[in-house]
Amino acid sequence: MNRPTGVTIIAVLGFIAAVLWAVAGLAICMGGAMVSRLAHTPMGRLAGMGGTVVGLMALGVAALGSVTAIGLLNLRNWARVVTIAAAGLSLLVAALGLVEALEHVHVLFYFGAFVRRAIMAAVDVWILAYLLQPTVKQAFSGTPK
Repeated sequence: MNRPTGVTIIAVLGFIAAVLWAVAGLAICMGGAMVSRLAHTPMGRLAGMGGTVVGLMALGVAALGSVTAIGLLNLRNWARVVTIAAAGLSLLVAALGLVEALEHVHVLFYFGAFVRRAIMAAVDVWILAYLLQPTVKQAFSGTPK
C-alpha cells in the first residue's frame, strides 16, 4: 500500500522537531560545559554537569524523533504507536499550558504563549485523529485493503 500523504507530513514534522531538539541539546551541552569549566565552586561545577546531562537527554529525544520519523516513512506500526503516544503527551502538556496561559492572557508574553500552545494542541489533535483513522491504520498493517 502507498504511504498516505498525511504520514509523510507527520514524518517531516518529526524530522524538523528532531533537528530543533538536537540544536537545543548541543547548545545546552556547550553551556553546561562552559559553566563547569568556569565555575569556581563545587556547586557551580555540579550545575554545569547537570546542564550537560539535560543536553544529552535532549539529544536522545532528537535521536528518538529521527528514528520514529524514519519508521513512519517506512510504515512501521511501532512508529505510529510511538507517535500517537508522543502526540498524546504533547497534547496533555499543551492543555496544561493553555490553562496556565489563560490565567495571565492579558500580559503580552502569556498571550503569545497561549497562541503557540493552542497551535501545538491543534497539531497534536490532528496527528492523533489522523493516525487513528482506520484507513491510515490499515496502511501500517502491511496488508492490502
